[in-house]
Amino acid sequence: MDLIEAMKGRHSVRAYLDKPVPQEVVEAVLEAARFAPSGVNTQPWRVAVVDGEAKVRLGAALEAARRGGVEPDPDYHYYPEQWREPYQGRRVACGKALYGALDIGRGDRERQLDAWCANYRFFDAPLGLLFFMDRDMGRGSWLDMGMFMQNVMLAARAHGLESCPQASLADYPKIVRRELGLEEDRLLLAGLALGYADASAPVNGYRLDREPVPAFTTWHR
Repeated sequence: MDLIEAMKGRHSVRAYLDKPVPQEVVEAVLEAARFAPSGVNTQPWRVAVVDGEAKVRLGAALEAARRGGVEPDPDYHYYPEQWREPYQGRRVACGKALYGALDIGRGDRERQLDAWCANYRFFDAPLGLLFFMDRDMGRGSWLDMGMFMQNVMLAARAHGLESCPQASLADYPKIVRRELGLEEDRLLLAGLALGYADASAPVNGYRLDREPVPAFTTWHR
């Protein structure tokens, strides 16, 4: 797949075929992704791959917490405490497009909760990835992690796979670390659903607008 095509065609896939992803394919994706840049070659990324019963158990534990009213307690704040334009408008448009594709009404709290909990099951993708880094790393390492995750998503497309990056899987890091037997010094950043896309699913059919280059670029000569 052409690199530019891979970049422009990537989108968050939320429905997958019931088709396993061979371990060697996942390893090939990570083999390519590991060449992401990082400050002074620190390579802060740590990846946990979950599939089979481990994925089922983890998803059940996270969903039980959410449905049981346990407040999320992430290791960091992904979103701003106060929303403002243009970000609030983009957020609203994203939510409308997603719920519209799922045919969920604005006041349908039960189905909205069901849709949110699908995050914890990695949208029933055959496997999921969880991204960690050591808690004592600096802010620059967050940039490194973003570049590594993007490499994972692009490399996945080269192998016929699609993905969905998920900040929601960092809602309950203590549960994740407990279920996976990881130490507290591992900071959980996000998860990623990975598998073969179900092209027939309506939720995979919508797209969100992107700002044109002049809207976010200034030239200084």
